[in-house]
Amino acid sequence: MIHVIATIELHPGLRDAFLAEFHQIVPRVRAEDGCIEYGPAVDLATEFSAQVPPRPDVVTVVEKWASLDHLQRHSIAPHMQEYRPKVKDMVVKTTLIILEPVLGP
Repeated sequence: MIHVIATIELHPGLRDAFLAEFHQIVPRVRAEDGCIEYGPAVDLATEFSAQVPPRPDVVTVVEKWASLDHLQRHSIAPHMQEYRPKVKDMVVKTTLIILEPVLGP
């Protein structure tokens, strides 16, 4: 299994419009072979001193996939190819952190 943290930085004021488009693909992604978890999240303001200040123009996608191969197939899935042009002008930058669990002894 792998974990993916996708950070999507948006042009100011477009988060709601972006999420409206994003929510259209969530059921299709969750139905993909190998998808364990997939969903958007936004920053929550808290009192934790180590937390970065809330970012109003960022959406973080938390994902779990059965394997790197499944993630690679997801990236070229037809619904992802259709989705990207719809949000292209809303997105400033996307970064991925791809992680593998560390199992204990």
